[in-house]
Amino acid sequence: MLKFPNEGSDLKTIYSNMDELKIKDGNWKEGKTWSLVYYAGEEITKVAEEAYLKFFHANALNPTVFNSLRQFENHILSMAADLFHGGEETAGSLTSGGSESILMAVKTYRDEARALHPEIREPEMILPVSAHASFEKAAHYFGVKAVHIPLTDEYKADLKAIEQAITPNTILIVGSAPAYPQGIVDPIAQMGQLALKYGLRFHVDACLGGFILPFIKDIGYRVPDFDFSVPGVSSISADLHKYGFAAKGVSVILYRNSTLRRYQYFAYADWPGGLFVSPSATGTRPGGAIASAYAVLNYLGRQGYQKLARTVMDITGQLQKGITEIPGLFILGKPEAGVFAFGSDSINIHALADKLEEKGWVIDQQTNPDCLHFMVTPAHENAAESFLKDLKTAAAEVKSNPEASTGNSAALYGMKAALPPGKTEEYLLDSLNKLMGRNE
Repeated sequence: MLKFPNEGSDLKTIYSNMDELKIKDGNWKEGKTWSLVYYAGEEITKVAEEAYLKFFHANALNPTVFNSLRQFENHILSMAADLFHGGEETAGSLTSGGSESILMAVKTYRDEARALHPEIREPEMILPVSAHASFEKAAHYFGVKAVHIPLTDEYKADLKAIEQAITPNTILIVGSAPAYPQGIVDPIAQMGQLALKYGLRFHVDACLGGFILPFIKDIGYRVPDFDFSVPGVSSISADLHKYGFAAKGVSVILYRNSTLRRYQYFAYADWPGGLFVSPSATGTRPGGAIASAYAVLNYLGRQGYQKLARTVMDITGQLQKGITEIPGLFILGKPEAGVFAFGSDSINIHALADKLEEKGWVIDQQTNPDCLHFMVTPAHENAAESFLKDLKTAAAEVKSNPEASTGNSAALYGMKAALPPGKTEEYLLDSLNKLMGRNE
C-alpha cells in the first residue's frame, strides 16, 4: 500500500510515471477502441481543450457567482432545444453525463407522481429490454419499479407489449434513439401516442444519438422522428461528450416545459450552511466541461456536424459491408446511425473478441443475443481497413480451431450462461470490489 508522501516529487518524475501507466490504456486516437472516447481529430480537440482550460477553476454550483457559465448553459440548452424541435417553453439542465441525465428524468417523474398522484405508492416505468442500464440504476436508487418489455424481431420496443404492461402504477414510458445494444431507434412516434392515450410521461434516451441523428437526417439518411416534434414526448436526454465531441463529462436533459423541470430540482432550507438548492444530482459542476461544449457547438455549427456525420456513416457502411462479407457474420437489425452490433451463426463470438484483443483491438461484448458492439467515430477512418483484415483472420482462426479459443471473454460469458439467475451480478460486484480496492 502506498503511503501519503512527506515531500512532493519533481514534476519530471510525476509526468514520467503517468506516461508510463498511460501506455497500457486503450489506443483510442488511432481507432483501436470502439467505445468510451469520441475523437474527431486534433483541431476539434484543441477547441474543446482550450475552452476547458479557460474555465478550469469555474464551478457551476452557484450560477450567480459564475454568470458566464450560466449563460453558456442557457445557450447550449437553447441550441439543443432548437435541434430537437422544442418550443419557447422547452427547459432543461446540463449534467455530468448520460447516466445523470437519465437519473434526473426518472427522479423528476417520480416526484411529479408523488405530488400529483399520491395514490400511486409503488410507481412503475416501462422499459424495453434494450433501454440503457442507467434506467435500472435509477430504478434501484429512486424506488421506481422497472417493468421490462421485449423487442420485436427488428430489435425495436414491442408496442403491444408496452400497452399490455401499463397499470395504474405506471408513471413513465422509456424509448431510445437509438438503443445502445443494436443502434436501432425505437418506434418513438407510436410510443408517444400510447403515452398520450394513457396520460403518461414519455422519456426519449438520445444520449447516444442526439447529436448525430439530426445531422444524419440532414445529409439524406432516413431517420425516424424521435424528438419534441413527436406528440407525447415529454423529455429527451442527449450527451454532448459523445457525438457532440465536447470534453467529458457534459450531457443535456430537456423537458417540454419548465413546470416539469422544477420536479428535477432539490431544495433544503434548514441547513446551517445556508439555503441550498441544486438543479441536478451533483453539487459542484466543472465549468470546463460546460465551456468546452459551448465552444465546440459554436465552432462546428450545423455544417460542421453534418460533415462529421457523413464521415461516420461512410466508415459505418465500409465496416458493415466488410463484416457481412465474412462467412458466418451478420449485422443485427437495421441500425440507423454509427452504432451497430454483429453476431455469428457459426463462430463463438466471445472467442472472436479474445482473438481481436490479442491483435490490439478493444472490443465491447454483449449478450441476449451474443454479439460484438461498435460505436463509430471519425477516428476509425484510418483503422477500418486494418480492423476488417484482422477480423477476417481472427474469424478463420476461431472457426478452424474452436477448442483452442478459450480466452478470458469466452470463459467469462460461458460462465454467465451456467450460473443461476442473480449470481452473475454478485460475481460482477465482487470483481469490481476487488479491482477498485487494490492499494498498489
